[in-house]
Amino acid sequence: MDNSSLEFKKEKSSRLNWMLGIALIAIICFAIFSYVFKAPVHEGDVTIHVTSSDSLQKISNILGEKEVVRYPYIFKILVTIFSGDKHIPSGDYLFKNNESLWDVSWQVSRGIHGISPIRITLTEGMTNVDMAKVLSAKILTFNKDIFLNDPRSKEGYLFPDTYFFFPLSTTDEIVNELSTNFKKRIALLNNDIKSSGRSLSDIIIMASILEKEANGKDDGAIISGILWKRIKLGMLLQVDAAPTTYKEAGLPVIPISNPGLSSINYALHPEDSSYLFYLHDSNGQVHYAVTFSEHRSNIARYLK
Repeated sequence: MDNSSLEFKKEKSSRLNWMLGIALIAIICFAIFSYVFKAPVHEGDVTIHVTSSDSLQKISNILGEKEVVRYPYIFKILVTIFSGDKHIPSGDYLFKNNESLWDVSWQVSRGIHGISPIRITLTEGMTNVDMAKVLSAKILTFNKDIFLNDPRSKEGYLFPDTYFFFPLSTTDEIVNELSTNFKKRIALLNNDIKSSGRSLSDIIIMASILEKEANGKDDGAIISGILWKRIKLGMLLQVDAAPTTYKEAGLPVIPISNPGLSSINYALHPEDSSYLFYLHDSNGQVHYAVTFSEHRSNIARYLK
């Protein structure tokens, strides 16, 4: 056999060994990749709640503890790559059984919750206690006592609106959402509040009374004008919604409920009129009077 044939055989053998080596490395890498990204074994689906203050490290640790991912540190790397940063949208996340590390990382990084939030409507004129009852019935993790005793849960300063909360939303998150919504809405009225010459506190207290006293949309501004006029004249308000106003002059010390935007605007923009008295008949219709004599006639006509 000549030298050229020997060289050819050696080259062929070397190439074959090289290809076998590459194939072996590929098989090993594939096996490692499959093991790393394979979903760990956990029974059933897993739901976790992420708050806005939770770090990626904390979230990865939780997923590791609940056996949603095998390697939390790889989860962190993937989330950072997928999202471009380490911020995770807050809320509940539902992970189906046997989701791969790749799928879990993508789901979290993109804020794909896999679970629908709960629609909750808190209506105008609700007290904090009323709100707590509604929230308790809808959110299993809600704590009524924490809600009512939170410094941010000031009567009158939790905005009535339609909210969307997740089943595992914390009481702190709920209070923050209601309080922040109020601040955002009021910020749009800052100029009107300054122009009114009245404090925010007085405006909100009056608005909370108007929620109970003004049944129709055309009554709010007129009744607001009447009540502000009574205060200016030093008269008792004498409104049924706030019994203390039958004995004490001026506004109640705190709001009697959480007013909505319409009532706040009525308190800000009262309508001047000649009326000084009003009453509601059995159908909720308002009847106005200029003098006390006229008011007494209305009482005899509509309330007897």
